[in-house]
Amino acid sequence: MNIKNLFRPSHLKIAVGISILFIVVYLISPSFLELLELKTIDTRFKKRPAVAPGKEIVIATIDEKSLDELGRWPWPRTTIARLIDALTSYGARVIAFDIVFSEPDEHSELKALLSLKERYKAGMPSGFSEYINKAKTELDSDIQLGKSVEKSGRVILGYFFHFDKAAAHREGRELSHSYQKVEVLKHGGENIIAASAIESNIDVIAKGAKGFGYYNIIPDNDGSVRWDPLVIKYQDKYYAPLSLSALKAYLGDPPLSLALTDYGVANIQLGETSIPVDETGRLLINYYGGQKIFPHYSIADIISGRVEKEKLRDKIVLVGSTAVGIYDMRVTPFEGTYPGIEIHATVMDNILHKRFMVRPQWFGLLDILVILCIGLFLGLVIPRLNTAAGILSVASLLAGYIYLSAYLFNAKGLLINITYPALLVITTYLCLTLYRYVMEAREKKKLKGTFQYYVAAPVMEELMKHPEKLKLGGEEKELTVLFSDIRRFTTISERLTPDTLIKLLNEYLSAMSDVVFKYEGYLDKYIGDAIMAVYGAPLAQEDHARKACLTALDMMERLKAMQGDWEKRGLPFLNIGIGINTGDMVVGNIGSEQKYDYTVIGDNVNLASRLEGLNKLYGTNIIISGSVYMEVGKELFCRELDIVQVRGKIKPVSIYEVIGRGDAPSLKETVETFHKGIKYYRERRWEEAIQSFAAVRALRPEDGPSELYMQRCRQFIAAPPPDDWQGVLSVR
Repeated sequence: MNIKNLFRPSHLKIAVGISILFIVVYLISPSFLELLELKTIDTRFKKRPAVAPGKEIVIATIDEKSLDELGRWPWPRTTIARLIDALTSYGARVIAFDIVFSEPDEHSELKALLSLKERYKAGMPSGFSEYINKAKTELDSDIQLGKSVEKSGRVILGYFFHFDKAAAHREGRELSHSYQKVEVLKHGGENIIAASAIESNIDVIAKGAKGFGYYNIIPDNDGSVRWDPLVIKYQDKYYAPLSLSALKAYLGDPPLSLALTDYGVANIQLGETSIPVDETGRLLINYYGGQKIFPHYSIADIISGRVEKEKLRDKIVLVGSTAVGIYDMRVTPFEGTYPGIEIHATVMDNILHKRFMVRPQWFGLLDILVILCIGLFLGLVIPRLNTAAGILSVASLLAGYIYLSAYLFNAKGLLINITYPALLVITTYLCLTLYRYVMEAREKKKLKGTFQYYVAAPVMEELMKHPEKLKLGGEEKELTVLFSDIRRFTTISERLTPDTLIKLLNEYLSAMSDVVFKYEGYLDKYIGDAIMAVYGAPLAQEDHARKACLTALDMMERLKAMQGDWEKRGLPFLNIGIGINTGDMVVGNIGSEQKYDYTVIGDNVNLASRLEGLNKLYGTNIIISGSVYMEVGKELFCRELDIVQVRGKIKPVSIYEVIGRGDAPSLKETVETFHKGIKYYRERRWEEAIQSFAAVRALRPEDGPSELYMQRCRQFIAAPPPDDWQGVLSVR
């Protein structure tokens, strides 16, 4: 294998190289590209039609109406107790609080009474102190809330973790409610989110709760919430969120288990439901739409009994804030102010109805395979298309891939990566287009260097506009070749000084070249005083044989016009012979790597050269082959000359002389008489043939072919040809 060719750039190599680079970047996973992919997921959520959630979850909201009726937040714990009592009476199956009660109630009447006792303890009436101690239990709102929690038996209390190492740790009953089962499949490093401290509920409230769950919401770097952590590690134990704890209670306390490997979380299982999470234990939230996808009921209406019981019976009731004045607003793919309580509701519904956004681990290999396939496709297809088709194919590929991703997202809940394939398509197309333009500019420069002196300006312009029409590699096609040569040039050159000879020759060649260019011929080369021109290449021509013949006729006319000027200047008379042949020949760049020519080769090229030489024998100026005559015989005035057997050809070749354009009435009788003479000649009727050729000579004294045939007839009278003679002249 040639090492140079191995490293020589090509469209395919560039496309594959870019794909490999993208795979490396994909494996590194730069954060800005990961964020860009998350943005595409946001867009997919926004474009997807809204999804109706199940009917199991409702939200009891601390809304503007509640604040107006029940007072500003935080409310007295007695109000929360009334809410729990009301929800319990409504028949709610689970009551989950997106709230933590970490401090004693500041609104408690007991607090004011104890303060009064402390202030007036010296002058307090007898028995008053005992009364306060006795009333303490009845007046303590935290105790009242704790009793409501315990009595309900269905309350899940929320709490939250701190991730700041400076935060103070507080023990709480929550710490006894870690994952029931933690299965370590393989020991090693972990990627699970770890907390530094806990903000727990006060014991008097927490002791009667059915369960606990943290309600931490951790946004991505751009502030948007897309993931929900279903496990947090704290002091070597693993804790479940409010959503899982509430669902566990709702479903009748099925086992909740966590499986770990050396890379992090392998699986989270709630009963029979396997929850797809990443290695850190995060669930990608399947948002259903904007706010109020779930039913909202004002706490004021619930406490006052203004809500129908059927609306809350057997429901999971999430208690939290939707009022803008109370901070629990988050950024989501849909909105910049989205209640955190609705995020918890969405996660719970995702798990309850198994509506997960899934990205299996093997999708990473799929992404790599897609990147490679896209690179190969573009590397193979783009070079074969023009700019418009290339843009259309790239746009179609992008649109098709995005449509596929949207379909899988909407119908199957599957997440395929859009960012890397889309960027790959755009980057690869731009690079391939740039490479194409660079190579085209180089090829045009090379093309111009090859053809600018050998074709007419319009042909050159067409080649530069559409270089794809030119195939520089070897190909076989039907073309027409013209050879011309000056008669007795050696003798003429001996009579002239070098300077005069060169000037005369340049003048002649310039004039003849102009005629070649006029008929869009390709000036293949000058061979001394000879000219070789090709028609039908480099640009295809349907009438290449006709144009070659018209070139020959114009050459003769131009030469005749130049003779007068040369005679005045004392320059010699020039006469030329022209041979033209049409046939299949090989055309392309021929030569070495350092120097080559765009030319034609083959037997049909050689035949044109031999036809040019036959003009000396017949005393003519333009001889064409039978294949040329088939193309121009009806338009140009020609006469058959002979049948010749040339070297390199198995079959004899009919040759013709081009006399002029149109019918040439003045020569019609002469040509008919000449053809009659050839007929007699081939029938061995020598005397009759001589009479016909003599008649031609009488009409046209300078007719060379007639003189030649008369000589042959006399020779055959003296020495008849063999019996198998077919009237064919063998030319060596």
